[in-house]
Amino acid sequence: MTQNLRNDPGPFFRMRGVNKIYPMGDEQLHALKDVSLDVEQGEYLSVLGPSGSGKSTLMNIIGCLDVATSGRYILHGQEIEELTEAELARIRSQEIGFIFQNSQLLPRLTAQKNVELPLIYAGVSPRERRRRAQEMLERVGLADRMHHYPNQLSGGQQQRVAIARALVGNPSILLADEPTGALDQKTGRQVMALFEELNREGRTVIMITHDMNIAAYAKRVVHIIDGELTEGGGTKDA
Repeated sequence: MTQNLRNDPGPFFRMRGVNKIYPMGDEQLHALKDVSLDVEQGEYLSVLGPSGSGKSTLMNIIGCLDVATSGRYILHGQEIEELTEAELARIRSQEIGFIFQNSQLLPRLTAQKNVELPLIYAGVSPRERRRRAQEMLERVGLADRMHHYPNQLSGGQQQRVAIARALVGNPSILLADEPTGALDQKTGRQVMALFEELNREGRTVIMITHDMNIAAYAKRVVHIIDGELTEGGGTKDA
């Protein structure tokens, strides 16, 4: 059994010398090369890089969807490489809220039922699921859209449902992969304003993007190119 990660001291996570290598027939693809990164609780970090740079691989490792080939990933004092698959699944469901480019809502479920899904997997009672889902949808400005299906919502509304779903389990971190990639500029700015608000409330946000304008919303930017990570040009004022 793992300890409660939220109560551990130190940075939210620390990576040291992380490499990820994929076998490609007789060759190998070195997707991450000796990556080291510290993130504190409450940070707002963007990982900026072009397609094929390794940023999605890095996101998968941060989110415990994949494990490093070598190196160390320490999450609140816990060595991720030492955890079982069941323990990694618990971290994914309880500690990390995932937001993807496409909202990935289930089309046959209402907004409220989509937001309830993580709580079903966590064994939360139906009454409590409804209460928390409704609270999160109100939080993202969709109190009047709870019983609408995805095809009855705009792209921006669908993404806000996805954000509510990511928040409903009260995760330690929001991990967003190209969260505005499928949205128009105005709607994208609204979603980014919501991320800024959540971060001001103390939520840790890590955003993966290829868009320099979107990355600039974060307080700190790191760049990844050909699997190598470097710090950006300073931080954004709080």
